[in-house]
Amino acid sequence: MTMPGPILVAGASGYIASRLTPRLLASGYSVRCLARKPWRLADRSWSAAVEIVKADLLMPETLAPALQGTRAAFYLVHSMSSGRHYPELDLRAARNFAEAATSAGLEQIIYLGGLADPQSHISPHMRSRIESGAALRKAAPP
Repeated sequence: MTMPGPILVAGASGYIASRLTPRLLASGYSVRCLARKPWRLADRSWSAAVEIVKADLLMPETLAPALQGTRAAFYLVHSMSSGRHYPELDLRAARNFAEAATSAGLEQIIYLGGLADPQSHISPHMRSRIESGAALRKAAPP
């Protein structure tokens, strides 16, 4: 039985999404996968069972169509492969997504971050995860 309204998986070509998506499908959810490079999903065993949309979190104008009609989203995005400025890109992407999610009326965002004390000396990666989570919490649905 499919439940109403698709669940969006942002960062669908990543490792976690490759494990999460089949579980969502097996649980009866309709799944929409957001990817900058949709062709990367073509060889996934579940690709025919999901809706795949091309969008780039750094291009806010691409997000409204991807979020339209969704009720919740898993935010599994990071920009580490983009080079040394990835923390700025991560923060910008999270802010763009939060704004678009609010405009789309999303009920909930599920964010995969990291656990660390932001007051201590932590890696740029962990700081970026914490800052992205804060940006999502500040401007987005719960």
